[in-house]
Amino acid sequence: MVVSRSPAAGPAVEGRLRFGGVPLPLQEAVKVLGVEVDRELRFDGHIKHIAKNASHRVSALRRVASFLDRRGKLLLYKAQIRPYLEYAALSWMSCAASHTRRLDSIQRRAKRLVDAADPPDPPDPPALFEPVSPLDSLEHRRDVAALVVFHKAQVQGVPHLAGLRQPPRVATRSTITVLTSGDAVEAPRSRASQHQRTFVGRVSRKWNIFTAAVPHIQEMNTQSVKLAANRWRAVEAHPAEASDTVTLVTATVPQQTL
Repeated sequence: MVVSRSPAAGPAVEGRLRFGGVPLPLQEAVKVLGVEVDRELRFDGHIKHIAKNASHRVSALRRVASFLDRRGKLLLYKAQIRPYLEYAALSWMSCAASHTRRLDSIQRRAKRLVDAADPPDPPDPPALFEPVSPLDSLEHRRDVAALVVFHKAQVQGVPHLAGLRQPPRVATRSTITVLTSGDAVEAPRSRASQHQRTFVGRVSRKWNIFTAAVPHIQEMNTQSVKLAANRWRAVEAHPAEASDTVTLVTATVPQQTL
């Protein structure tokens, strides 16, 4: 497979790749460990495939929903459907926004099933629904997973993730609105929106904001980083609902002005 978006890239090497004297036909996509990688790195076919499988499973959940309570439906979704939407997500997170919205719509379908009222029974005492923890958005979960992996590469120095390490950023100025920390990295610059959505492009920017808001990142283990990233990502998604939390977190970061 020739990885390129140029129409002339394929014909330029057609017939020149041989194995044992036999020409190898070029492929439009190859599957690696369950992830379909296409020649343009758009992941259109992969997203279509996992969306189809997950949608079929939501339909199956609908058929058995009447036999389950809310907690049972939520457990079934988390165990049998959501893994399809998240498998190897950090490898294809650069896909188009329309693809991620398609996956979000599948989770919304499942959430409507989970939130649907259970069949009423004659209460003896009155039956009360147990509270069910809300579902985090798929983007929230991808960002948390990316920050955890980046922490393993950047702070813990895991050998097989060494290729993801980014050079530290030398901060020259810090203000109230632009926070800096000693753990910030150089975020790769690009005008291509797809490159900005790749793992390194997106997580580098998220990491710089995250480390500025969460002190002592060097002393945290993986579980602590995951919990902190979940809390921080929830605050970032709903800043109006957590303004007091933001004020408290930013107040702990020492400010320097020139």
